[in-house]
Amino acid sequence: MATSCTQRLTLQSDSSEQNRFMEKLVAKIFSFYDEQSLTDVTFKVSNPTALIPAHRLILAAASPYFENLFNGAQGTNPVIEINDIDSDTFERLITFCYTGQTLITVNNVGDMLKAAIVLQLDDAITSCVDYLVSHINEYTIQGAYTLERETQCELFKQKIIEYETQNFVEISQSDEFLNFDFEKMQRILESDNLNITREEDAFDAIKRWFNFDVAARQEQLPLLIACLRLTQFDAEFLLTHIQPLPGCELLAFKAISWIREPAARTKINMRFTEPRGVSAANCGEKTLLAVCFELFAINPKLQQYNKAEDKWQEYASLEIDYHRYRTILKDGNLLFTGGEKTSATLNIVRSWNIRNKAWQDLPTMKQARHSHCVVELDDKIYAIGGCDGGKTLSSVERYTTYDGWQFVNSLIVGRYGARAVKLNGKIYIMGGSNDDVGLKSVECYNPHLNIWIPCADMTESPTLPGAAAHKGHVYVLGSYGDNRTVERYDPQQDTWSKICSLEVGIGSTACASLDNKLWVITGNFLPGKSCVSVYDEENDRWEQKFALPERNIHSLFVVPEALLKSNE
Repeated sequence: MATSCTQRLTLQSDSSEQNRFMEKLVAKIFSFYDEQSLTDVTFKVSNPTALIPAHRLILAAASPYFENLFNGAQGTNPVIEINDIDSDTFERLITFCYTGQTLITVNNVGDMLKAAIVLQLDDAITSCVDYLVSHINEYTIQGAYTLERETQCELFKQKIIEYETQNFVEISQSDEFLNFDFEKMQRILESDNLNITREEDAFDAIKRWFNFDVAARQEQLPLLIACLRLTQFDAEFLLTHIQPLPGCELLAFKAISWIREPAARTKINMRFTEPRGVSAANCGEKTLLAVCFELFAINPKLQQYNKAEDKWQEYASLEIDYHRYRTILKDGNLLFTGGEKTSATLNIVRSWNIRNKAWQDLPTMKQARHSHCVVELDDKIYAIGGCDGGKTLSSVERYTTYDGWQFVNSLIVGRYGARAVKLNGKIYIMGGSNDDVGLKSVECYNPHLNIWIPCADMTESPTLPGAAAHKGHVYVLGSYGDNRTVERYDPQQDTWSKICSLEVGIGSTACASLDNKLWVITGNFLPGKSCVSVYDEENDRWEQKFALPERNIHSLFVVPEALLKSNE
């Protein structure tokens, strides 16, 4: 009986009726927990002593730990003692079992991660690890290394490796770096995504590590030098810096031969002969790339920002004969999804490669849509809401290379002209309109549970908003008549607050986080230029940058400078 019921639910997983049912069910479960109604188990937790009531079914569904506990010898006891987790941490994680969210801080994240591992709460583990990585300067890298050793958390270990790769130059100057073991050093130096602007940075780091304990590391030195892209050095550097190192004479000779004798390269055995790849992870400097348009967004222009000279210059002009598409940056490509042409809504997806400026057609969406949102999360692309003709859409579909486009659970409230961002492994969608009524509502998508959860409303219902995730918060800026209020959302507290207003012309808006600062470009419906502003968080004010020469901004992306220069 249970199997057939589950099959029917699976077959109906995309129906609006089931979505409404699940929303009501989840909301009722939240209310039962808030009111401590119908609870059937109480946990007695120490430090300090507290009694925490809960529902067995919810906890068992959230965690294998609780499922095994309730099926075990003491599982039927009305009161169960928990001795290895403090009461505050345990209560926060019980809340997570119901809501998928909890308050994480620099002071409690270590205890939260350890307890989440004990309780086998994978989503809570992910939330803790994401918080640690995004606040690692406050937590300190030394504290992160200590916590990783204590927890042996595989996800945390992988995230630290990614952090080390992305912040290698900074990490290599720390005292902790000198105690890296050989295997860690080799793994980092082999990476094609190592974030260095020149190969000498990696060489300098190896020398610093080696000189810390020459006697113990002498045999390992040639193995690490072999991880360098030696052919990127000139012959003089190889002769004066690499050849004198113990055990590295042959490596230097091979690299010099490779450089000086191209015809002999097929006979020279070297591990790495190509430069490290150009990517968002190792590109060094990043800059802004703006998609701009005139009337109806036909034939947009791409403008790149020159940070050194604080000015914009045209990168390319695209031939697109439709409008109201939505754009996303993925793997060095701009993906244009959906749109509208002569009143017909489109489901097409086209990819434009930034480096070689070439188009490619991708699999079409299941639902034709325009004025929707598109977000990449965990290497998957989500198309959310929008319009099909005059119909407001609540449907959501997700693209993967192995499954193509597949529907997932729909929005609670259908909307078009909204904005969506990814943050802490979730998608947040804000504002927009439904049947020409402006929305203040906000929804959060949990990809692991495949559900949309309502969040606190914004204070305004912005039109033509811009949005960006920045320093662990979501920022939304739109036009409210003459009022250009900027709102900031704290996902830990589920609260919105206002920051300094931005006095700019009414028009389209795009936001991005670059160099640890929030950038906003606001277009102008009237003839003129777009205003470029940077938020000074310390003084709560906006600084003006060189104006964008186009009057309307469609979207804004952070891209590697090397990616824009690679075709010159």
